Amino acid sequence: SHKPKSEYTNQEKLYLLHMDLCGPMRGESVNGKKYILVRLNVPVRRIRTDNGTEFVNHTLRDYYEEVGISHDTSVARFPQQNGVVERRNRTLIEAARTMLIYTQAPLFLWAEAVATACFTQNRSIIRLHHGKIPYEIMHGK
Repeated sequence: SHKPKSEYTNQEKLYLLHMDLCGPMRGESVNGKKYILVRLNVPVRRIRTDNGTEFVNHTLRDYYEEVGISHDTSVARFPQQNGVVERRNRTLIEAARTMLIYTQAPLFLWAEAVATACFTQNRSIIRLHHGKIPYEIMHGK
């Protein structure tokens, strides 16, 4: 019997970027935010999202074509196909909720708590197939 082959086989940085929009949140943040989207300002070759109109539209299709990005979408109402980012959303929300509860901070600071959780996790969670944290992978350290 063989172990199942991992879907991720390319070791090139940001070859595949999983994306999802999480929200709307129960309340607006201090800056009026209602959604969470993690973005990276670096070149990407392939993006995987759900079929939400925030990702599937003429403007983005034209942009992807212009810059050479391949866009894959998951089947409607089947978030498991984009499970990597769905799990990340849950991890970030749980960490942010824990911070807000522990510090007894007002709920409108949720966006700042999510940003802090993302910053912390990117510098502390080791990716097993690389043996490094995400920050080290991105910056070649």
